[in-house]
Order: sequence, then C-alpha cells, then structure tokens
Amino acid sequence: MRDRHVLITGGSSGIGLALARQASAAGARLSLIARDPARLAAAAAGVRASSPGAPEIVTAAADVADAVALAAAIRSAEASHGPVDILITSAGVARPGYFEELPLAAFTEAMSVNYFGSLHAVRAVAPAMRARRRGSIVLISSGAGLVGLFGYTAYAPSKFALRGLAEALRAELKPAGVAVTIVYPPDTDTPQLAEENLTKPAETRALTAAAGLWSAEAVARATFAGVRDGRFVVTPGWQLTALSWLHSLLAPVLRWSFDRTAARAGRTKG
Repeated sequence: MRDRHVLITGGSSGIGLALARQASAAGARLSLIARDPARLAAAAAGVRASSPGAPEIVTAAADVADAVALAAAIRSAEASHGPVDILITSAGVARPGYFEELPLAAFTEAMSVNYFGSLHAVRAVAPAMRARRRGSIVLISSGAGLVGLFGYTAYAPSKFALRGLAEALRAELKPAGVAVTIVYPPDTDTPQLAEENLTKPAETRALTAAAGLWSAEAVARATFAGVRDGRFVVTPGWQLTALSWLHSLLAPVLRWSFDRTAARAGRTKG
C-alpha cells in the first residue's frame, strides 16, 4: 500500500479507524471521510501519532447518504492525494430490535447509509479506476449479510444489498482490471457494537455469540490480507468462512461461468 491513495468512509471509529491505522503504518496516502468533524479530527490525530513520518492524512466531513456531499469530499481528497487507488466503504449503522417495534426510520436509515452510502462512494471513483485499468473497491458488509438473523430485519437487508452490489460490480469491473472485495465481519468490538447492544434482543445476542467477538484491528488485518491476495470474499473466522461456503456452495462455479459467458458476449459485441 505504500504511496497508494487509500480512502476510507466511516474512518473515524471502529473497523474504519483500524483500517486507517494499518494503511497509514504501511505508508499509504490516507483520506478519511465521516460525518462528525470533531471525531474525524481526533481520529486523524491519533493515526498520525501512531505512524510518525507517514504521509499527511486528508479528512473531509460528509454524510455518505448525501451523494453530492460525498462526491465533493472525495474530489477534495483526490485534489490532495491524487486518484483513489483503494476505496474502502466502512461507514455503517445498525439498530437491532424486534420487527414490529422498530420504527420505519430504522429501515430507511440502514439502506441510506449502509447500501446507498457505499453505492455513492463507488460511483464517485469507479469511472476513473476503469479508465486507469486499476484500483480496488472494498465493501465492508457483515455476517448478517450472509444470513438473515433474528433481530436484524432493518440491518441485514442493507448488508444483503451490498452483497448483490459487490457480486455484480466484480463481474463488470474485473475485465477493466479493477478488483472488488466484500468483507463479512462477525461481531467486532467497536462503538457501533456497544450502541447495538443497547437494543439487541436476547435471541440476537445468542445467535451472534457463536462467532465470537473480534477486535477491529484483527478484522482490518484480515481485510488487507484479502485485498493483497486478490480475494473477492473475506470472512474473518472459521464460522463465517464455513457459512459463506455452505450458504453459497455453487457461487465460485457460477462466477466462473458468468465471467466466461460475459467475456464471450463482449467479444461478440466487439
């Protein structure tokens, strides 16, 4: 990652902040985007302190659900660090609870931030990546994006949507040399999890406990290892790895078949 422009949404806390620390330590030109300017400034200061001598960190406050504001923030980061080489969409919200008790706003916010927030960021950088024929797009989903869990009726669909976006993007961008990676973290020790636990039903706690509690740093290490290895799917821990394979046993074969058919159609069109 040395001297590559890594841009992280949701980079002021949790997994996003852990990714920022590791990217900066590796010598990346780092840009962080989050909603709260004060938390963003504190996060950047902490990353700088942990990686003295690393390239300057660019920050921009923006709500990822606002496509115009997010695109402007990304353009501002690129004005300082050049085109984005690695985009990581880590901004997210989660509000677990019983379906009938959750307000409609919880469902709307989950899709606006978790899905559309990632979509807006990808749309802002993908054309230039395609033109340069290189780049990486990393979408942070969740174990709840692999299987719908009790208590996550608002959250899980937004993470399932990311899965569909990642699979379609991977197929379209691979011929242009742009890699797509989707990450399915288990419960991770972050401020967001602490907030989730305030409303998480007992049934949800029991289900998610099976995958254990990961640190944000461990999830970040697994993420960057997957990006380095060119993996499409990153599933930290054997539980989610098994779930990924058993839940979609034919996915690798289907991707190979779809790639072959799409390539053949593209050659015919050309």
